[in-house]
Amino acid sequence: MMISAAASIDQGRQKINELNVFPVPDGDTGTNMGMTLDTAAADLRKAEDPPLTRAADITAAAMLRGARGNSGVILSLLFRGFSNAWKGKTEADGQDFAEALSAGVDAAYKAVMKPAEGTILTVSRLTAAAAKDLAQENSDIESVLSSALETSRAALENTVNQNPVLKKAGVVDAGGMGFVVILEAMLASLQGADAVAPEETGTAVKERADFTEFSTEDITFTYCTEFIVTRDNDKDPELLRAFLNELGDSLVLVYDEEIIKVHVHTNHPGTVFEEALTYGAFLTTKIENMRLQHTEKVMSAEDLKPAVAAPEKKFGSVAVCAGGGLADVFRDLGVDQIVQGGQTMNPSTEDILEAINRTPAEVVFVLPNNKNIILAAQQAVELTEKTVVVVPSKTVPQGITAMLSFDPDSSAEANLDAMSEALKNVDTMMITYAARDSDFDGYAIHAGDFLGLYNGALLGTSRDMNELLEAMADRVQESGKEFVNVFYGEDITQEQAEQASAVFSARVPAAELNIVNGGQPIYYYLISAE
Repeated sequence: MMISAAASIDQGRQKINELNVFPVPDGDTGTNMGMTLDTAAADLRKAEDPPLTRAADITAAAMLRGARGNSGVILSLLFRGFSNAWKGKTEADGQDFAEALSAGVDAAYKAVMKPAEGTILTVSRLTAAAAKDLAQENSDIESVLSSALETSRAALENTVNQNPVLKKAGVVDAGGMGFVVILEAMLASLQGADAVAPEETGTAVKERADFTEFSTEDITFTYCTEFIVTRDNDKDPELLRAFLNELGDSLVLVYDEEIIKVHVHTNHPGTVFEEALTYGAFLTTKIENMRLQHTEKVMSAEDLKPAVAAPEKKFGSVAVCAGGGLADVFRDLGVDQIVQGGQTMNPSTEDILEAINRTPAEVVFVLPNNKNIILAAQQAVELTEKTVVVVPSKTVPQGITAMLSFDPDSSAEANLDAMSEALKNVDTMMITYAARDSDFDGYAIHAGDFLGLYNGALLGTSRDMNELLEAMADRVQESGKEFVNVFYGEDITQEQAEQASAVFSARVPAAELNIVNGGQPIYYYLISAE
């Protein structure tokens, strides 16, 4: 059912994307939901006839790792409910399905700070409620899913009336549409009609690799020892952590209800393995002699989590951005890791998690720099042993200003307050292009038009980019801002950037102006005013 759902979303992702009302090029809903589901489908294809509870666990874990954008994260939370509700189950009826869906809805609502009506949350909530009522009358799963789908479709149709923006555009919610497509594919699969993914979806999921290599300088302990062991008894994994801390260093120990995963540097791998066997049976093992740089690989460990860098300092940071120039700006401000992404390419939760784990610090600040990435970053908080602080930056200029407000001598709490407060002082302007025709907020927008955005709202549309630059400069003058930074994109020359900055110099003569080659795609200009 899940593999079929992924295929169905892949088939219809462009149709779902086109429901996005605002016509800017973005990491669209259909693309994000499709890539999130594809991660689960890839892992499920590798599993050999897993029982129900295992299939639900595989789905939840993979979708959490692969979640992209707000729609992908919400979708992963909805299916986490199936994993939680079906623990130990080898079969499920309609009532079990309804309970699992309800559990997922609860998890999704808890994760979203300000749930809005007329979204995938509304559609899934009404569907779950209907499923619970239907299951009390008839617990046959096909009957429950089929009847609940009628509620889903009706709820989807009503989203156009619940959201003013959707109502004006005359379209239904894209995320809600994706949810209905998924349920339809699950029902069809249950009835023996599986969907088949397009041959060329461009969404191949990369294979997981073993733990990354560790430095061999100043080696105290010879053997890099890694393993996965099952939890066959009630022994507390924290006892294993305490035991291993006495035998070596660079310890990484993570666990869930089923397994314990360990990486440790030690001189006594045999002692480590003997102790690990008191918890359960080995699934994978690996020992590497770091002094000889010779690896003795007993079994592969494809699904081990990436290595976690030992803390070398109190604070570190991760920033999401696209464009070499912008990445250099963040590095100059002290950012440890850059996650490539932004509009049209929202990074997954796992992408952000890997960057967090590579950061050699106890506390890692994450700057999503995009409103559609914040939720994915927040999901990474519970997946690492490091302390993670997500700064809710919605634009790259906000992220840059937040880093300028960072004080390494202050506390994590004080830094979060200062960085969050700094976000309020930044006006962000962007110039991009319309990806499709649209009628939005009183503007008749045509594909290829230049679009000017001011703090996320549409400032204007034109075939002349200078008109938008002049309108932005006038807004900056009216606001009394004193500093203007112009980051020009990969499609803008230095000469064009200087002409753009001249517009601001002429209309905001008192402001200090700075021009930077950001190299970003999609956006011709990112402009900040403070």
